Amino acid sequence: MLFKEVIGLVDLKKHLVQTVKDGRVSHAQVFLGNEGSGNLALAIAYAQYINCTNKQEVDSCGECLSCIKYNKLVHPDLHFVFPVATTTSITSKPISDNFIVEWREALLDNPYMDVFNWLERLGIENKQGNINTEESSSILKKLSLTTYESEYKVMVIWMAEKMNAACSNKLLKILEEPPEKTLFLLVVGEHEKLLTTIISRTQLVKVNKIKDEELISALQQKHSLPLSQAQVISHLSNGNYNLAVQLIQETDGDDFNFSNLQLWMRYCYGRKFADLITWVDSIASIGRERQKNFLSYVSHSMRETLLLHLKLDKLVRLNGQELEFSKKFSPFVHPKNCDEISEQLNKAINQIERNAHPKILLLDLSFKMVDLLHIPV
Repeated sequence: MLFKEVIGLVDLKKHLVQTVKDGRVSHAQVFLGNEGSGNLALAIAYAQYINCTNKQEVDSCGECLSCIKYNKLVHPDLHFVFPVATTTSITSKPISDNFIVEWREALLDNPYMDVFNWLERLGIENKQGNINTEESSSILKKLSLTTYESEYKVMVIWMAEKMNAACSNKLLKILEEPPEKTLFLLVVGEHEKLLTTIISRTQLVKVNKIKDEELISALQQKHSLPLSQAQVISHLSNGNYNLAVQLIQETDGDDFNFSNLQLWMRYCYGRKFADLITWVDSIASIGRERQKNFLSYVSHSMRETLLLHLKLDKLVRLNGQELEFSKKFSPFVHPKNCDEISEQLNKAINQIERNAHPKILLLDLSFKMVDLLHIPV
């Protein structure tokens, strides 16, 4: 992947290129960015530039043998680690190498994907993806080998915050005594979930969200959108290219998250406890990643609804049915309950990650939402 294929981030690209020119390539770096910011794409472009044998002034050449293999993600000195889970064919102790073909295909199709997109691609979106202890053994084995063709071996760990404790501790030992000419690029969305000792041994690369004008330009070029539509999509996606693509692809059909948001809020506000129990049963059956995805969607919707309550319509990033629903619901989301709503949703997401019982958790959350939505303005 070339730097020019990564949307925006002009100053950061220049900085990364300069670190290579100055010989200041840190052996372990954390590319921190929100979903859709391009932190994964940028990390790969950086690795490609480092190992390009005919570096240009601001980018890889794209034509040398190293670049050709990087463009196909098949370079023997480029290694990937990413969240996985068991499938019908891999029934125990899954590691990234079990899914490397699917990973390359998914990454080439959409280098801005999120973990839900990835697990959905594997047909296991009902499960949580993790980076487990077996993965750390695979990392050690790969890095014990000498480089095949390049100056640097590169280990890209996507969603590194998904590492379990045992894997994190083993990685820490490698970072303390790194193999020669080995580069670790940890791509993360939630920096605080990494071990503090790992953070202290890595260099932070902050990847900001894509600027509106840069996203608008990309949408026009890559998707042939008229300016007016590109502006609307950019506004709604708030610097998240992955979300922008999803918005382009959406139809007027039923949307799972939106439909269930409406049902949940109506049941909670109406104190329809029998309906809530039935609804909880259905959501408890969809799998943890989809549950987290849904609750994140609700959290975003509540923030937008608060803006409508505060008459800050110009800041709202909703449209269509979502906007109409939030306008109607905005009297019930206000400064006296919004912080607690957000806190409860985030707490539930964290508990799901810790394998809390979904029915008990969602029912408890629903009862709390009932109380919160009835707090007077």
